[in-house]
Amino acid sequence: MKVLVSDPLSEEGIKTLRDHAEVDVKTGLKPEEIIAIIGDYDALAVRSQTKVTADIIKAGKKLRIIGRAGVGIDNIDVEEATRQGIIVVNAPNSNTVSAAEHTIALMLSLARNIPQAHTVLKSGVWKRSDFMGTEVRAKTLGIIGLGKVGSEVAKRAHGLEMKLIGYDPFISADYAHDLHVELVPLEKLLKEADFITLHTKLTESTKRLIGAKELALVKPTVRIINTARGALIDEEALAKAVKEKRVAGAAIDVFPSEPCTESCLFEDNNIIVCPHLGASTTEAQISAARDIAEQIIDVFDGKPAKYAVNAP
Repeated sequence: MKVLVSDPLSEEGIKTLRDHAEVDVKTGLKPEEIIAIIGDYDALAVRSQTKVTADIIKAGKKLRIIGRAGVGIDNIDVEEATRQGIIVVNAPNSNTVSAAEHTIALMLSLARNIPQAHTVLKSGVWKRSDFMGTEVRAKTLGIIGLGKVGSEVAKRAHGLEMKLIGYDPFISADYAHDLHVELVPLEKLLKEADFITLHTKLTESTKRLIGAKELALVKPTVRIINTARGALIDEEALAKAVKEKRVAGAAIDVFPSEPCTESCLFEDNNIIVCPHLGASTTEAQISAARDIAEQIIDVFDGKPAKYAVNAP
């Protein structure tokens, strides 16, 4: 069996694959270059850089499985893969802790103006008075989406002695109660939260979940964190709200189109931006690589994949 790894993958995952298959690591390929060679491979392993289009999938005449070393599968045409009888798998648990810790790091950075103070001091200016912060203790954290990452954020925020409220129509009040979270309607969360963090999937119903209408409801002291999907927030509406001081600040790790090097969110010092670092820890990358390597091997051995997103 032959496996093509077209994005940088943890060496631990590649080693696991090489114990069971012939593995070629060829990163940075253009779409036409992948199309030209994919017909020789039984499996394709990617992260987020490679866009696995319908054309690539159709050219993969021998493909049995496509593995995404991470959670989101936006870069894979799952429908076409399904039509071609190709299993698509991901690693949904690999970056849960990393994303949750990153969320808490961004929240504390917002509360204490850490990036802004760092930049000013590095420029040779000592200005303490410009960076008066706020404690998170006893503040209300509104968590939108209490899935794997949202739940881990709740556990950590509870340890910081925050009051937790959450919006998630798909979980029970008992589950939320075990996390010390009070379930509330979205409108109530927006009105009461001192910090708001998003941890929901991107669907047609959640696209621009936070827009001008929703931002009109929040406190002027609210700070918003998004480490989930960029399109959950109307970027222009958020930038305008921060500029007009109707929102105190925001920390954005994800963008509707990535890589992103220009955005209205880059213009205000009260908005912290990161290049999608939620899963960027050594531990998360090792876990993701191992997860998909094991699933590829299982499929080669005639076993079911653990996290097949398009299995019947």
